[in-house]
Amino acid sequence: MVKKTAAHAAAQPSAQASRASARVRKSEETRSASSHPGIDAQVVLVLQGGGALGAYQAGVFEALHDAGIEPDWVIGTSIGAINGAIIAGNRPEDRMSRLRTFWDRVTWTGQHAPDWLSACAPACAASGLPAYLATAWAAWIPGYEQWMRNLSIMAQGLPAFFTPRADAWLALHAPVGIERAAFYHTEPLRETLASLIDFDYLNRKQTRLTVGTVSVGSGHMRYFTNRDAPLDVEHVMASAAFPPGFPSVRIDGEAYWDGGIYSNTPLEAVLDDRPRHSSVIFTVQLWPAHGDEPASIQQAMSRQRDIQYSSRAESHLERQRQIHRLRHVIRELGKHLPDDQRDTAAVKELLNWGCGTTMQVIELDAPNFGHDDMHKDIDFSKDGIRRRWEAGYADAQRMIERAPWREEPDPMEGIAIHRSDPAAA
Repeated sequence: MVKKTAAHAAAQPSAQASRASARVRKSEETRSASSHPGIDAQVVLVLQGGGALGAYQAGVFEALHDAGIEPDWVIGTSIGAINGAIIAGNRPEDRMSRLRTFWDRVTWTGQHAPDWLSACAPACAASGLPAYLATAWAAWIPGYEQWMRNLSIMAQGLPAFFTPRADAWLALHAPVGIERAAFYHTEPLRETLASLIDFDYLNRKQTRLTVGTVSVGSGHMRYFTNRDAPLDVEHVMASAAFPPGFPSVRIDGEAYWDGGIYSNTPLEAVLDDRPRHSSVIFTVQLWPAHGDEPASIQQAMSRQRDIQYSSRAESHLERQRQIHRLRHVIRELGKHLPDDQRDTAAVKELLNWGCGTTMQVIELDAPNFGHDDMHKDIDFSKDGIRRRWEAGYADAQRMIERAPWREEPDPMEGIAIHRSDPAAA
C-alpha cells in the first residue's frame, strides 16, 4: 500500500506529493508499533550461512512480509548476512523486489545434463554412437546432472556472485597476500550488493542489522551492527568471505572471514544482547542437526557438513535457556530483599544481572530433498532455488497460522521454543 501510494503521488502535483511523503515518514516512525500484528514484542530474524540454501530464508521472509510482520532486527552470517542486509537495507515496500532481483541474478543459467547431452547428439550421430546411449548414460550414473551443474559452477562461477581466479590452482603455495589467497574473485558480489542495498537507509537504523564475522588473526567472533556504527558493503562482504573460496575482507586494517566458520548460528548474539528486550525470534536453520545414518561415503560426507554447519544450535539454545532462567531467579530473589538492602549500590549492581524478559524462539527448519548431495549449498539452479524458496514460504506460513508466540512462556524459564519440524527437537 505504501509503495502504491508513493508511486501515485509521484504523478500528482507537489502538494499531494508532500502529503504522501509525510505519510511515509509517519509510517516509518510508527513501524515498530504496527508492523507485526499480534506480536507485542521485538521481532528478530536470525539467518544462518549456507550458500544456495539461503533461498529458503527468502521464502520465510516473504511469508512474514505477506503477513505484515517486518523484523525490528535482522542478524545473519554469510548468505544470511546478504539476505539480511537486503532486507534491512531497503524500505519495507522494496524488500521483496530486491530479494528476488538478487536471487534471479545469482541463479545458474548453464545447461542441465539432458540439454547438454542433446547438444552433443549431432556429434554422437557423426561418430556412429546412437544418441539414446548418451541419455542412458546420464540416467545410469546417480547424480550425473548435479555433478555436471556443480562442475560448471565451480569452474565458471556465477557472474553476479563470484568468478574464478585463473592462477589460483597454479599458485597454492605462493605468498600472494591474504586478499588474494582464494580461488575466486568476489568483485561481482560487491557490485551486486551495492546496487541492491541502500546503505544510507540502513544507517538511519529503521531496522537493526548485525552481521557475523571472525577475525583471521585472533580467531575471535565479531559482530558488526548498525546500532553501534555505520555499516557499508565491506561488512557484508566480510561476513560472506568463506575461505578458501572467497578472499578475506579488511575492516579498519584487520582481516575478517565468514563468521560461519566459527559460529554459523548467531542466535547467542541475540540472547546475550544488552539491554535485553522481550522478543519473538524467527531463527531459520538451513543445516539439519538430526539425520539418518549414512550408508555411503558420499552420504557420510554430506552428513558431516550438516553437523558442522548446524553449528551446535541446540546446545547453544539449551545453554541460553539455563542462563536466562538464572536471570529470572536473580530478579525474583531481588523481590525478597528488604528495601534498605535492595537499594544499596552493591546489591543494585548484582540485581542488574536479572531480567524479566521473555524469548519466544520460532525455529524454522529447512527440509532435505531426496536428491540433495554434499554440494547442495552450491545448487544455484533455477529449480533448486524455487524448491527451497517455496518450502521456506510454506513452513513460515504454517507457523504464522499457529502463532505460538501467543502462548505465555513459563515465567521462571523465560524462553519457549517452537519448531516447524518436530523431528528437530
